Amino acid sequence: MTKISYSKAIFEAFDYLLENYPEVFILGQGLWSPWYVGNTMNDLDKKYGKDRIIDTPVSESACTGAAVGASLCGMKPIIVHPRMDFMLYSMDAIVNQAAKWSYMFGGRANAAVTIRAIVNRGGCQGAQHSQSLHSWFANIPGLRVVMPSSVEDARDILIASVLSKDPVIYIDDRWLYDQEEEVSPIEEKNIDQFQPICIKDGGDLTIVGSSYSTFLAKQVSSKLAEINIDAEIIDLRCINPLNTQLIEKSVKKTGRLIVIDGGWKSCGLGSEILASVIENINPDFLKSKPKRITLPDSPAPSSPTHESVYYPDLNKIFCEINKNFKFN
Repeated sequence: MTKISYSKAIFEAFDYLLENYPEVFILGQGLWSPWYVGNTMNDLDKKYGKDRIIDTPVSESACTGAAVGASLCGMKPIIVHPRMDFMLYSMDAIVNQAAKWSYMFGGRANAAVTIRAIVNRGGCQGAQHSQSLHSWFANIPGLRVVMPSSVEDARDILIASVLSKDPVIYIDDRWLYDQEEEVSPIEEKNIDQFQPICIKDGGDLTIVGSSYSTFLAKQVSSKLAEINIDAEIIDLRCINPLNTQLIEKSVKKTGRLIVIDGGWKSCGLGSEILASVIENINPDFLKSKPKRITLPDSPAPSSPTHESVYYPDLNKIFCEINKNFKFN
């Protein structure tokens, strides 16, 4: 076991893929600059050459279309979007092409492209630079959407995504980059193995999260333990296709559910999870009404004072739990 950071785990995944699979290449904006992609790609262009680490012009649509096309010709490209916000320019290539290709050709052709979308919030970046649009892509049949929270998953899910025959939206959050954990040696896994997982057992409350929201769930669980509330944490990992069976099983045990989602409430991931649970378990199992913790229905603000109100944090979630749930 070795201890590495979340960002180092992404680097190790890239390094492993480039070393072992000659059909893998990476393209996108700022790949030769750590300012764009943190330290997740430091010097990979020097190690593997600039024909495999391609720093592209600012043209999200053209670059994503090129990656999708290369995947249809047998390559395994990774297209990097340093900000998910500007990935919107490439929606046709993602939603109308990559997601539909296998279906339209009866599975005889696959767009095996991995689209890395980085969530980059905070620091007064404002409404056009702070969005996590994961629920948009989770709504599209034909796309896999993954959101790793742990360090080891950040590495292993990226490897599995690239080796998959399906188009995958791999979402990583810069707020996780400094988290450090011990990891096992790399072992290739099938992407279907990365289903929701229980990362902490508990009997009083089910907390569901993904990516940075799972990090918040772990913080909240520790604070709840101080007042003798035993929370169970479910880390989603994959949000399309979304498997809610483990969540339903957990809620049957705890009788209480709270979902922490880094997106907005309306038509969001939290809404989908609550709806699935309500549809699939008997209401008699519930001891309290389920609750969602999301962003306010407003674009992101541009001042630190407003950001401190806008984004959920440990204390806000803890207060919402105390306000909405009775444990005696």
